[in-house]
Amino acid sequence: MTVRQADAAIPAAPATATVRRRITVRGVVQGVGFRPFVHTLATELGLTGQVTNTGDGVVAEVEGPPAAVARFGVRLGGDAPPLAVVETVDGEDIATTGGTGFAILPSRTDGPARTLVSPDAATCDACLAELRDPADRRYRHPFLTCTHCGPRFTIVTALPYDRATTTMARFPMCRACAREYADPADRRFHAQPLACHDCGPRLRLLTADPADRTRPPHPVAGDEPIAGARQLLADGAIVAVKGLGGYHLVCDAANDDAVALLRHRKARGDKPFAMMARQLADIAPLVRVSAEERALLTGPAQPVVLLRRRPPDPAVPLSRAVAPGSPDLGVMLPYTPLHHLLFGLPGDPPGPRLLVMTSGNVAGEPIVTDDGDALLRLAHLADAWLTHDRPIQVPCDDSVVRICDGEPLFVRRSRGHAPLPVPLPVPVRPALAVGGDLKNVLCLGEGRRAWLSAHIGDMDDLATQRAFEDAERHLETVTGVRPGLLAADRHPVYRSAQWAQRHTGARPLVRVQHHHAHIAAAMAENGLDGGRPVIGVAFDGTGYGDDGAIWGGEILLADYDGYRRFGQLRYVPLPGGDATVRRPYRMALAQLHAAGIDWATDLPPVAACPPDERRLLAQQLRRGLNCVPTSSMGRLFDAVSSLAGVCHRAGYEAQAAVELEAAALTAEDDHGPGYAFALDVTTPAAPVVADPAPVLAAVVADLRTGTAPALIAARFHTAVASLVRRCCALARERTGLDTVALTGGVFANTLLATTTARLLRQDGLTVLCHRRVPPNDGGLALGQLVVAARAADGPR
Repeated sequence: MTVRQADAAIPAAPATATVRRRITVRGVVQGVGFRPFVHTLATELGLTGQVTNTGDGVVAEVEGPPAAVARFGVRLGGDAPPLAVVETVDGEDIATTGGTGFAILPSRTDGPARTLVSPDAATCDACLAELRDPADRRYRHPFLTCTHCGPRFTIVTALPYDRATTTMARFPMCRACAREYADPADRRFHAQPLACHDCGPRLRLLTADPADRTRPPHPVAGDEPIAGARQLLADGAIVAVKGLGGYHLVCDAANDDAVALLRHRKARGDKPFAMMARQLADIAPLVRVSAEERALLTGPAQPVVLLRRRPPDPAVPLSRAVAPGSPDLGVMLPYTPLHHLLFGLPGDPPGPRLLVMTSGNVAGEPIVTDDGDALLRLAHLADAWLTHDRPIQVPCDDSVVRICDGEPLFVRRSRGHAPLPVPLPVPVRPALAVGGDLKNVLCLGEGRRAWLSAHIGDMDDLATQRAFEDAERHLETVTGVRPGLLAADRHPVYRSAQWAQRHTGARPLVRVQHHHAHIAAAMAENGLDGGRPVIGVAFDGTGYGDDGAIWGGEILLADYDGYRRFGQLRYVPLPGGDATVRRPYRMALAQLHAAGIDWATDLPPVAACPPDERRLLAQQLRRGLNCVPTSSMGRLFDAVSSLAGVCHRAGYEAQAAVELEAAALTAEDDHGPGYAFALDVTTPAAPVVADPAPVLAAVVADLRTGTAPALIAARFHTAVASLVRRCCALARERTGLDTVALTGGVFANTLLATTTARLLRQDGLTVLCHRRVPPNDGGLALGQLVVAARAADGPR
């Protein structure tokens, strides 16, 4: 996912017998075995000198023949360790000292932190081989790690990166580990999380009292906590397992009762669970895996990858309650030694091959990381706890990725990727962007770098707001950015924006329109300098508009400095706000009302709405009571999902749209006659208005002729893609712009995104899609940052 690059501009060493050069290497160069690599490289080339960590990066001084010193500088970037990301290599000549040998010096803490912290990385093949080798002293060690893998970001307390500034500081190394740590020829040379059975963290297994779950859990006797947890899982229990960035709630994915119980205890509705598979072969009968998806599953980040389901195979047991109504299964592979041991090694009693692995939290709260909190807050969710005594410094949920249009698309960017910076095409002032209230991620930026936090969550409760504050403090610590400006959404009641308002002090606060931020994020991650506007297509569920309405079906002509609303979905009333989001049949009835289509009882949303509620809703719409106008494409997907009879009640965000996409994917390729929006283009100075009334009328006509919901869903997706094509063609005709940015949570729908991108490219347009940050609100802070940092000196 990252590319190492060395600075080729290091001047050649002068042609003298011996030279000495100080070289500073910046990038992800701490916690990845870079100093040991420098030591080995210098020794191989016959150079003397020293290397140390500083807040600015890795600084090496090398002395020897000019040709060898020059080769050293080149190979620093080209041969760097696998987890390193070398951004720059800068050198300067200094006076020779005539020393001997090459030393790794203690880290220097002078100066501000400017180096990059590595994300956590999945267990490497060499460590896995040791884990499985009965002759190795780390056989079955659940905290096995080396310089090429293991925890990094989640254990760092400060920089420079040394054991003393990680949560491993409390574990003194035994003599054997200390020898490895000090041996330049060893793979664990200066590996800060280094540990073994004798000196490392300890596992514990605790179980709840089934007769009284209010009593504290009690430890399970014996020295095999993993074997005990594996047996509990095989018996149908729910186990809270402490991982790299927090606790997971785990159960056997083939056990209907266990999965249903976990779903009930978490009050999760039908929201899909993620799964962990023992190996790729175990998921092959369940999902289709492309080469690109296989690379994601087995790479160093090892995120949850959303994979298209195959037809059910009776020979492969999987509970239907894992992901009801979803076209995908979210799958990851074991990424820590503990996970591998939980599935079992050769010779172990058989256990589950597929495990539900979902974030250990109460619904709506952040992932639990503290051991005491886990016993308290997960007491009503878990039957047992597999925990350990290595603290987690930074909460970090699993990343979620899918392949869209042949490239990775983040749904959630977190473990394995945070806190790697996103390079910026334009410089920004030191600034903090606080993101939105859903899927919150904050962003610090300075110069040409933007650091996004791990996934924080929805800002609805006090625990998440505290997690936000902790994440902001820690990100400042590891980046050295001291923001002189804050950026927030324009929504007047967003908690994230209210936090920013309370914490501005003497610093300016810039409010950035929601969909402008989405488009700016897509521009920034695609390297646009903003010199020429783009046609920004921002489709989502909710964003506060300039007129006080709820926007979400927007086409903006935008650069970093501003935007003009070129097109929109026609406004319809959103009756009752969140109640209508949770009950898509209400949105369907509102859309039918706005389109002048009768609420006939043969229509699915009319039948789904209780008669008393229907009467009140009709009154509400006629009088405009508690009805905010909305142009949201997300709400239109909800309406059509209910109108087609696919989903009338949503237990999680975007459930109706997810199930509509799932239905569309089962339709035959030949969809027959499609649907078409009406476009009002009569006033060139006003935004183009796309009216869905003809689409809704066509859906109703199809329903009354017995057309299958899958075909209706497919035709609707095609209609939306065609709408974007028509509007972008019109924008190009009027403005000459030929670059389109597709953004907003609706474009996490791969069927819509790939179809739309294909149509636009057929018309010769350049299409920008998200690849580094999610299209949903998880990428919002990046756009806020770039807009605010450039707009800070002028009125907004």
